[in-house]
Amino acid sequence: MNSLREWEEAFEQAVDVKKSYDLAKRMEGPKTNPVLGYRTAGSKAEWETGELLLKEMQEMGLQNVQKDKIKVDSWDFHHAVLRYRDKEGKEYEFQLGAYQTDFHTEGFQEFSMVYLGRGTAENYENIDVKGKLVLIDINQREEWWINFPVYQAHLKGAAALIAVQDQGYGEIHDTSLNAQDIAGPKEAAAFSISQADAAILKEDMGNMEKTGNYTGDFKEIQVLFDAQSTVIRDRESYNITGMIPGEEPEQMIMLSAHYDSYFTGFQDDNAAVAMMLGIARTFIDMGYKPRKTLVFCAMAAEEWGVVDSKYDWSTGAYEQVFTAHPEWQGKVIADFNFELPAHAHGKKDAVRCTYEYASFMKKATEHIQPSKEAYPEGLEVHFPIQTWSDDFSIAIAGIPSSVNEFSDGEFMETHYHSQFDNEDFYDEPVYRFHHNLYGKLVLAFDHTAVVPMDFERLFAAVEDSVEKALCEKTQANETNLLERLKKAKELGHQLYDQIQKINETYKNLLEAGKYEEAKAMAAEYAALNSSLLYIFRKEQDYFVRLNWHDDGLFPQQGVGENLKVIYKALGCLKEDDPEGALEAVYEIDNNRYAFLFDREVFRYFTEYVLNQPADRLKWGYGRIIHHENLYDLVVSLKEKNKLQKAGERPDLEEEYKILLQAANAQEQCYRDDIDYMASSVEKLLAAMEGCVQKQ
Repeated sequence: MNSLREWEEAFEQAVDVKKSYDLAKRMEGPKTNPVLGYRTAGSKAEWETGELLLKEMQEMGLQNVQKDKIKVDSWDFHHAVLRYRDKEGKEYEFQLGAYQTDFHTEGFQEFSMVYLGRGTAENYENIDVKGKLVLIDINQREEWWINFPVYQAHLKGAAALIAVQDQGYGEIHDTSLNAQDIAGPKEAAAFSISQADAAILKEDMGNMEKTGNYTGDFKEIQVLFDAQSTVIRDRESYNITGMIPGEEPEQMIMLSAHYDSYFTGFQDDNAAVAMMLGIARTFIDMGYKPRKTLVFCAMAAEEWGVVDSKYDWSTGAYEQVFTAHPEWQGKVIADFNFELPAHAHGKKDAVRCTYEYASFMKKATEHIQPSKEAYPEGLEVHFPIQTWSDDFSIAIAGIPSSVNEFSDGEFMETHYHSQFDNEDFYDEPVYRFHHNLYGKLVLAFDHTAVVPMDFERLFAAVEDSVEKALCEKTQANETNLLERLKKAKELGHQLYDQIQKINETYKNLLEAGKYEEAKAMAAEYAALNSSLLYIFRKEQDYFVRLNWHDDGLFPQQGVGENLKVIYKALGCLKEDDPEGALEAVYEIDNNRYAFLFDREVFRYFTEYVLNQPADRLKWGYGRIIHHENLYDLVVSLKEKNKLQKAGERPDLEEEYKILLQAANAQEQCYRDDIDYMASSVEKLLAAMEGCVQKQ
């Protein structure tokens, strides 16, 4: 058996999804919280799960199985139970979820509880919450993240905040609990409660409209609360790795998934870890001898792993490449990361990858189509990657990555990060297809001598991001950038054509059984591979930035979006429209939070992004740039808007000056970014020309 298609057919015949399913269920055994589950970063339950996977890897025949030590902040959430006797004398006991905070009652304690609507600054006016539990509603998908109202409550002296998911996540049932990374300090305590349980408390707490909105009237109630949640900085955890050694060990293909979880985590991410090892088992069982070393990595601390950081998830993956195995940079040619793979997130499946691998992925999947039962509308390739999972951490380290598409679809709004993420939503045809799809993609990459990177796609995307109107208005030198991008696209196209020809020759050698010739050919192009991976890594440094919503973008795009709304706000002020100006300012960077929370809350969560070291910000370090702080402007405009609504005509001249200064500053940033990108493209051109010369 030599041909790629024959190996693909053999793989499909050897897959055993039942074994993968069984492993996913066995992973539910270790629990931080005996009732709700949780296998949290650095906890005993996470460690026990890692030991289970270590044994599994050894028993299936993986080699070089080991525990890679990494540093994380640990979280052990043992329990949170609230007891309440209603006005009719009926007793209730509620199981609460938790966020990554440090809070201990040492048994049941009596607390006063107040309900404060959305938990914004205005909800606290004339209300004393010191030492009390504060109950709020929150929609993290469509409004704001939980760290802001939690820290607001903390600064007001509350003992803890208890959040009710008001849409956004956990929408499957009113008994749903939800867990998300809190991205805040550990001393600001927070827990979650279901809508059904919260409704019982709210019933006795005050005046509610029929719509469920808070009207301002409230009364305190007394509850008993027992909680144990422990966060400790700088602890040890482990990523578990095993290998199938290749004939050309200077190159590696990586498969990854995370084994920490909220609740039982059947989809997120037990099924993914089990599928990763199911693919490994299949390769072993079918007797496949890879050309490149296949490394299987079960990652710790994906859901959360560093306290008091905006970028507190994907810690294990970041540590794996940046600290545990930095030598993998320049050696691992591709990573296949897996998330929630045993449930269809739509009628059409997709592989999401970096720009550079999109062309190869499209070609490699042309003949791989799912069954109508699994995905009736087929399969496609999406790019670029997002910040939702470990593939982003891996990519910025210089390893081109991909993930099965999981961020779209109902599941993320309904079941994700709730106790309803369980085997009830297991979809065997989908799970089977994903085993086969990613096994075949590993085979496709294993049949390449040169990393199949198409740089043209990245440069085309950069070109599309340059807005002529903004360049004209800001007087940015777009011509210089666009000329260099044109050259880069042409050279990228030429280089990819050469890579394809080399890889076709290499594949033909393998299929002809000329393994020694193939090995010699791979060795011949080792330097080229190193250069191509170096270019990829520099692209991540030069071009990958984030906005305040964790969306990936090119350097000038964040500034560009700011400028558009600043110009809109300036126009509103010219028209004596402070309300319209406020709506526009709301969209500038993170200034939406200036509308809602106290200055110290806004300051804290701004500064900790801009002024923390890399070991706390990890994959997000230095990727938010050119922040424009407009807190004072927001405060002033809100006051002027009140005056206008009262029938006065406020003077907006000072606000206009402030905003004009912001426009001037952002315009300079835009010019600088365009120049920076031109310089970066020039450096990449030189590196690419070196690759062409090596042919």
